[in-house]
Amino acid sequence: MQGKKIYQEKLFNSFQLSDRVGKGNFYRRLKEALDLDYLYNLTSKFYGSSGQKSIDPVVFFKLCLVGYLENIISDRKLIDHCSMRLDILYFLGYDIDEELPWHSTISRTRQLFPESIFEEVFTKVLELCVEKGMVSGHTQAIDSAPVKANASMDSLELKVPSQDLDAHLAEVRHISKRDKQTFRKAKQDKSSKDQRIITANEKELQGITSRNKRWSKDQDQRPGAGNKGSRYTSNKTHYSPTDPDARINVKPGKARKLNYLSQLSVDTNNHVITDIKAYHADGKDNQQLPDIVKRLQRRLWKQGMI
Repeated sequence: MQGKKIYQEKLFNSFQLSDRVGKGNFYRRLKEALDLDYLYNLTSKFYGSSGQKSIDPVVFFKLCLVGYLENIISDRKLIDHCSMRLDILYFLGYDIDEELPWHSTISRTRQLFPESIFEEVFTKVLELCVEKGMVSGHTQAIDSAPVKANASMDSLELKVPSQDLDAHLAEVRHISKRDKQTFRKAKQDKSSKDQRIITANEKELQGITSRNKRWSKDQDQRPGAGNKGSRYTSNKTHYSPTDPDARINVKPGKARKLNYLSQLSVDTNNHVITDIKAYHADGKDNQQLPDIVKRLQRRLWKQGMI
């Protein structure tokens, strides 16, 4: 006889979340291995003694970890994703009838804690990995990856030269129809005075001028030329007022964007991340290597690996 499943919600349920999350589930095993209770004392100075209770700092850092593991960069999408996963709810310590924190609370809490708190959490997790024998300290693999900045190419501003601006533009830029258009102005210019001044020497500016001339011969007729950010720009002549630390970066076959450069080092024994730092995207890997090596040596020394 053919069966047919009919769904009807019950008024009362007898349900235990722990029974539905298998013993071998990744997040169940992570919950048993990861103890973050020390965060209460570490972050207590950032909270007052009265008022509405904040999000649990342990829950906040667990949400950050879930976002990394699930490759989710939007706080709104992260909360939606967690609310649909029983194993993640169990990892966070929430039952199925409990509402997760509002996504904007995560953003505000991320701004509340200084970089030193996140550094402390990273060091603690690395220490746990060392204690479990997951880090050998022998060989470290280092590679970089661009990270998109939260800034638009359309809001780029020209750096101010020491001479008259119009005269300088006539000297170093080959103006096309697109260059004459008015770009969107940033609501707030967060850059410093030094970032708004051209520091390139004459030879570098001449090279930019030459590239601009070659680019602009058929710029206005190119497919996709309607995008203002598609035209040639340089870190020597432009800066982002909304995110002054972001740099114009491009890879073969990719669009020109404002990026950061993330340098990641991994212990090859069990692929544990031993260090990570964001650098300016206009730098080269070999320029950043000395700083990376110093940071790695300091971290591994603290863990008794060297």
